[in-house]
Amino acid sequence: MKRILLVTAAAAVAAGGTGAAVSVSADTGRPSAATVAATGIDWGKCEVSGPDDPMNNAQCAQVEVPLDHDRPYGRTISIAVSRFKHTDEKNYKGVLFVNPGGPGGSGLAYAPALARWIGGTGHADVAAKYDIIGFDPRGVGSSKPQLSCDPHFSDPIRPDYVPGSWKEEQVWIAKSKKYAQDCAKKFGWLLPHMRTTDAARDVDAIRAALGQKRINWYGFSYGTYLGATYATLFPGRVNRFVMDGNVNPKTVWYDAQLEQDKAFERNMKSWWAWTAKWDSVFHLGTTGKAVEARYYEVRAGAKKAPIGGKIGPDELDDIVLSAGYNTGFYIPFAQILSAWVNDKDPSGLLDWLNPGGDDNGFAVYNAVQAADAKWPRNWGTWHNDAAKLYKQGYRFNTWSNVWYNAPIAFWPFNGGPELRLKGDGRLPGMLLVQSTQDGATPVEGGLEMHKVFPSSRLVFELGGKTHANTLNGNVCLDDKVAAYLDTGALPGSRRGPDAYCKALPELNDPDPTAMRTKAAGGTAGKDLPVGRP
Repeated sequence: MKRILLVTAAAAVAAGGTGAAVSVSADTGRPSAATVAATGIDWGKCEVSGPDDPMNNAQCAQVEVPLDHDRPYGRTISIAVSRFKHTDEKNYKGVLFVNPGGPGGSGLAYAPALARWIGGTGHADVAAKYDIIGFDPRGVGSSKPQLSCDPHFSDPIRPDYVPGSWKEEQVWIAKSKKYAQDCAKKFGWLLPHMRTTDAARDVDAIRAALGQKRINWYGFSYGTYLGATYATLFPGRVNRFVMDGNVNPKTVWYDAQLEQDKAFERNMKSWWAWTAKWDSVFHLGTTGKAVEARYYEVRAGAKKAPIGGKIGPDELDDIVLSAGYNTGFYIPFAQILSAWVNDKDPSGLLDWLNPGGDDNGFAVYNAVQAADAKWPRNWGTWHNDAAKLYKQGYRFNTWSNVWYNAPIAFWPFNGGPELRLKGDGRLPGMLLVQSTQDGATPVEGGLEMHKVFPSSRLVFELGGKTHANTLNGNVCLDDKVAAYLDTGALPGSRRGPDAYCKALPELNDPDPTAMRTKAAGGTAGKDLPVGRP
């Protein structure tokens, strides 16, 4: 399963070489999680470098937690935490944790970001009633230690994802095996404690340190699985949980990547068909098949002569994959592809190139999923499954997904067993939201999560192709979220999905000729989902 997360505007800008970066200045310096829980959190100022303040005067701290929660007085690590405080004293509703997904996504800047997004939908009064808590899960970002095995693993230009021979496949196998060995050498002591259950127990330690009996939760993508894990382990401490873009608990984790390959193939074909519809603007082909063929011609050319000297076939795939995540990328990516094809101008593509030099998200992604569940250890299984899907026509994402997960095949231990998620009779109703054409977390995930938690209510965004699409301008969705967070109101129970919202044509099928496009979350100011780092 490909890494799934959301990034804040600050992080997106910083990736391009400008903007702000966030770190944490306050540290409790206390010996154990139990002590932290008894004395609270020593909040301090969030250190920000750059011209802007993405934290909007939020507070930051480090919360010390046990490396192994079964040994509470043993070795400790620390979790970076942020708080965007409530302003409505009269109607204070407690803490609202937010997690952007991943595994491996930094959530520190999400405390002020979530308040901004909710406010952008016209419900600032709801956000004002919560202390919104962001955090970097163990191993991520500003938490200590930060997991990094080989910072240059994904530097361009990489070997072609799609192996043309066994010899080419062996290059990636060796590369993946070495990465797993590097992780084991540097962080062998940490890797067995990177399960989602460990992260959920960290959340509960933060809850205790905050002096709260129960928590509220807003989880995007993998954040739904982390939230569901918390609800399974601590059902008596659950209040209002919003789960957007739900992970399928039946496919954790190897089978999830296979299902993702199919969903992304469908979504990329949707983008190619949309591009053909607007051939008068982009000049890439008048049918979806023609645009797809043109794309693979460009890809083959990039293997022979990298675009701008830096973008090979892998880098090209990584850039345009975001169109499979979010229709807000339809216009800009069709523009930059058109500029290269028709004018031989690589500047737009180069602006979106990940320069490498940072593997934190990739390292945590592999570490969590490797520890969570058992994966095939026989490479023949990986090869045969990928070759079968590719032959069936799932070309775009299959082999790239293999290599994004491949280090797990050589991990120093076999993980699992995966936690069996379960709903408890004490659980209040959760609000599950699922776009029916989500590529990263296919629609079955929403249905299965709904079965696991019978008291939940499931809202379908019909035809929605954007991953984790709440707080992005669909009033039908956003009003349901706001009402739930404000009063606990949920749709009535029905068989299957409990309520439906139609995807908005102007967001789901954007018009590139409009004076003002609503590309990439322009309605509510929401930041963009991305794929691999």
